[in-house]
Amino acid sequence: MSASSPLDHAYAVILAGGYGERFWPLSTMARPKQLLSLLSERTMLEMAFDRLDGLVPHERVLVLTSADLVEPTIATAPDLRPENVIGEPMRRDTAAAVALAAAVVKARDPEGVFCILTADHVMGDLDLFRDTIRTGLEVAANNDVLVTIGITPAHPSTAFGYVETGDPFDAQNADTSKIPFHRVARFVEKPDRETAEGYLATGRFWWNSGMFVWSADSVTASFAAHRPELAEFINELVPFVDTDGFADALAAGFEPLEKISIDYALMEKADNIVMAEGSFSWDDVGSWPEVANHLPSDEAGNVTRGDVTVLDSANNIVLSDGRLTAIIGIEDLVVVHADGATLICPKDRAQDVKKIVTELRANPDHQNLL
Repeated sequence: MSASSPLDHAYAVILAGGYGERFWPLSTMARPKQLLSLLSERTMLEMAFDRLDGLVPHERVLVLTSADLVEPTIATAPDLRPENVIGEPMRRDTAAAVALAAAVVKARDPEGVFCILTADHVMGDLDLFRDTIRTGLEVAANNDVLVTIGITPAHPSTAFGYVETGDPFDAQNADTSKIPFHRVARFVEKPDRETAEGYLATGRFWWNSGMFVWSADSVTASFAAHRPELAEFINELVPFVDTDGFADALAAGFEPLEKISIDYALMEKADNIVMAEGSFSWDDVGSWPEVANHLPSDEAGNVTRGDVTVLDSANNIVLSDGRLTAIIGIEDLVVVHADGATLICPKDRAQDVKKIVTELRANPDHQNLL
């Protein structure tokens, strides 16, 4: 491994291929969650890009998305370099996405190290976030390890998976004095409440953030050991990166890959995984109530965006795109109005928005709203 500064060979990869079905009707296949300005004037993707300022040069920030979202992504996030927005020809989950990223990084820099981030996370304490990723890049550049970022649990959540840690990790040629690292004992699925409380009581468990840091060589070697078809895909794709034959080679190599997450394909099997303590604030916003947690509310607990008028109502989430929405005498509802469609549901049923999208997809009259 190179002992040079990790930032000399550092890349960032933002995964932005989802369709955000739980955020319908604002999120659609043509303009999904990551391309919406849900939390600020900047889109979720632009916010993810902004967080990398001072950490990774703009020309080394890659975005992986669906092939049909490449043009909307470039149009929505003009700070991105068009050649760095890469479209996956079909959906194959995160293991294939990581392999694709590894091929691109490896082709552009054989000593490359890269972090895997996502476009729909919300972060606070950005200096600490950057320090954590920077240290992870340093560790990955100088040690044959796969780095995952574990988030300090704020409460016994049943919505996140967990990482159990073991002994401290003594990294070579890396300064881990400010950001502690541990060897990983295991990954566990989303627990029930009692189990989650037990996890927190031990002090050994952290939320699984889905953020990773590794060198292109280390992740390729791990794929070779545990998912050889992905290592083969990487090595076969490398010669085509940044050539006219890239799209055809990507489509031919991507189609036969198994649809499997990076957690199942690699992280639950490899024995060289270490975890960096992520003490910055973090949230994986997966539904309307979680978005509302990051927006201001009025004295009655109503969170509103757009042209909204409220009378005698409390604890609602109301987003209105393009027209006035007025509510009277209601509580604990989600009301989202978009062009051509309106969603109304109890806040505690917000996870079921994905189910209604599935039902609507079966009706040909509603395809233009999805």
